[in-house]
Amino acid sequence: MYHHLLLIIHLLAATVWIGGHLILAIRYLPEAIKTKDLDNLKSFKDKFEPVGIPSLITLVITEILMAYDYDVTLVKWFSFSNGIEKVISIKIILFFISLILAISAQLYIFPKLTASKHHYVTILIIVVTFIAISMLVLDSLIRIGGI
Repeated sequence: MYHHLLLIIHLLAATVWIGGHLILAIRYLPEAIKTKDLDNLKSFKDKFEPVGIPSLITLVITEILMAYDYDVTLVKWFSFSNGIEKVISIKIILFFISLILAISAQLYIFPKLTASKHHYVTILIIVVTFIAISMLVLDSLIRIGGI
């Protein structure tokens, strides 16, 4: 029951995280590129962060707790010795890539964002959305024993 409760919480947080990035990538990004008006992107980011960041933190916590429930403890991370350890290790790597991208976005991309530099934010949004979807696909593989 404990694992199932963690999974439900994890899925709800993933819904918020991935859904927010899909809305950003599918709805707001094309419009911003077409109109060269990036204010809507900045506005969406500012409104999404108070919901998105707690969901990301929830994802990390529930992922670690579920990993331990599968007996994939800290010492087994990055061992890649079985299917579930591979999934968890790849997800950790993808999380750290996302974290680095988020820090760069906060420090470098959004503060200097102009219409002529929209390609930086475009790449960032597409990559982070792709990573989020990839993590969802990896999670789905746990049910069949990983990869």
